[in-house]
Amino acid sequence: MDKGRIGVVTVTYNSGQVLPDFLRCLWAQTCTNFLLLAVDNASRDSTIELLKECSDERLIVIANLDNRGVAEGNNQGIRQAIEAGCSSVLLLNNDTEFDETLLERLAAGLETYPCDMVCPKMLFFDEPDRIWAAGGFFQPRLGYRTLHYGEGDRDRGQFDQARAVTYTPTCCVLICADLFARIGLMDARYFVYSDDADFMYRALKAASKLYYVPSATLLHKVGRLTGGDSSPFNIRYSVRNRAYFKLKHCGRISASFWNLMYRAYYLAKFLSFKSSFATLKMRQRAISEAYKMPREHESNNGYC
Repeated sequence: MDKGRIGVVTVTYNSGQVLPDFLRCLWAQTCTNFLLLAVDNASRDSTIELLKECSDERLIVIANLDNRGVAEGNNQGIRQAIEAGCSSVLLLNNDTEFDETLLERLAAGLETYPCDMVCPKMLFFDEPDRIWAAGGFFQPRLGYRTLHYGEGDRDRGQFDQARAVTYTPTCCVLICADLFARIGLMDARYFVYSDDADFMYRALKAASKLYYVPSATLLHKVGRLTGGDSSPFNIRYSVRNRAYFKLKHCGRISASFWNLMYRAYYLAKFLSFKSSFATLKMRQRAISEAYKMPREHESNNGYC
């Protein structure tokens, strides 16, 4: 194992519009001891051509013939990074831009703090003075819902102290390779969304530590590749996977209570003219779909 080598894993799917700027930022890094593992989920645009144009020997392209989802795409990259001897893995969205010190500062954080994972300060790309996530946390009393610290706030330096947090979106998180041996990889059944909450929750239960390192920053083009929060794709997977998370980790009785609350909430939104009937149907169908998903190793710990 190369103690200093970072395996940078990014999953592409029709990412042609964001990939050039992402690659420009990555190849400019002051930390050069990394591999880029680009896992493509059968893109139909210019993504593969853009990757093939790269002559850097640190690039490894894994081209899937079908869309295996973000979670399994990350798993493919993680496995390849570990096989290549990387001591840490950076899960990194390609709808991001960052300065040349990102990898260096994250790697330094992993060395400095007593932790297995580190995350940066993440800002909105379109409003770089506003915070998207300064780390995050779980809300146990609300079914282990996840929230970002500072989301939507102007960055006035109020989150400029490094500290332990319990959650971060996996659009940018540096993880010690050993942690995957302890808690496993991403749960591919999520496909996309909430797979990060699942991974961070399992890490939390295993007493793993995550540190927020604000000296490392990046700009996130939130929703640029998925159509935004109101797209049918987003509605289906975000609603389904929240329900699935509770079924997997909270036990069926507690999960059924929370999922019933979600159904009532979505109905109330429709009745108050805040969503359409079509959106209501999609959300209700998505919750029902969660109950049909396989749940090997289902927990009944009652934490939720």
